[in-house]
Amino acid sequence: MASSENKKSALQETKSDPSLNLSQTSAEKIKALRRKPKDIDALIKGILDGNKTDLSQGITLIESQSKRHSKDIKKLISSCLPYSNKSLRIGITGVPGVGKSTFIEQLGLYLVSQGHKVAVLAVDPSSTVSRGSILGDKTRMENLVQEPQAYIRPTASGESLGGVARKTRESILICEASGYNVLLIETVGVGQSETAVHSMTDFFLLLKLAGAGDELQGIKRGIIEMADAIVINKADGENIKAAKKAKVEFNRALHMYPAKSNGWNPKVKLASALKNEGIDKVWGMLLNYFSVTKNNGFFEQKRANQNKFWLTQTIEDSLKKEFYQNEKVKAEFPKVLSKIQHNSLSPFEAAEYLLKKANSTT
Repeated sequence: MASSENKKSALQETKSDPSLNLSQTSAEKIKALRRKPKDIDALIKGILDGNKTDLSQGITLIESQSKRHSKDIKKLISSCLPYSNKSLRIGITGVPGVGKSTFIEQLGLYLVSQGHKVAVLAVDPSSTVSRGSILGDKTRMENLVQEPQAYIRPTASGESLGGVARKTRESILICEASGYNVLLIETVGVGQSETAVHSMTDFFLLLKLAGAGDELQGIKRGIIEMADAIVINKADGENIKAAKKAKVEFNRALHMYPAKSNGWNPKVKLASALKNEGIDKVWGMLLNYFSVTKNNGFFEQKRANQNKFWLTQTIEDSLKKEFYQNEKVKAEFPKVLSKIQHNSLSPFEAAEYLLKKANSTT
């Protein structure tokens, strides 16, 4: 029987093995380097050179709400702006369960195989506790994330309207500056974020399921009106018959909507992301759309509208942030909230009072 002196626990082995201690020390150094903020000029150069790590750090920077980062954020965006605006921006929406992530992954893999450089900006629902992403698109797109010419950025939606990340538009710009020529922007798909995504993309794609009514899918009439195309996903196996029937019904329904000003008639396509069927036809339809809208001038018009939307949103965000950071508002807010809760003041009167306080010089 071995003596107790010769017996060592796993912890003791770790402590006594210098190679393991060296490994742990190296790991700590690597972690420290990652935590250390990179020089902004070096970061910009890395992004323009197509470095994915620098791109991720750049997006993390522009998502920061810290005042100390504002100067670097402005420099980053202004430096990337001349190299942006050279991609196709495609918004993709659909309710949870429709297969958005699988569809986006298959589309992304197809585009990479065709020589494109693809960035996926996937806006995840946020935890109400930690504000962190819930779904984690990198884990759901495990094949696409390994492609050198693909980049996936899951972003927690936070408190921004409808789950569209507060800085998605700036993320689009720096992805374009980093050389990505096709951007796929996935929404939370709960029926609230679609208007914002529609306003920042060139093409709006709605994913549907066969055999589920609009009430069950949570998609309102207005979402269908915004769509440039409807793709019925999971059109395979026993579901193919129902999918073909749904295609006929949606085509009939689309003819009842007013004609779009872009000269494009919305299409309905069938696809099976799981079996990788119909993806090439969806991309062919998208290319046809871009050809039509670039020839009739609508593409540039919509880009101008996107810039207008981004301007107004930035002004609104800045005003809102400035309002809530105002010291007078901070002091008065709990007081007026208490009065509202005790029914001695209406929310409208309280808002008017706080706005006056924020704008007063005394």
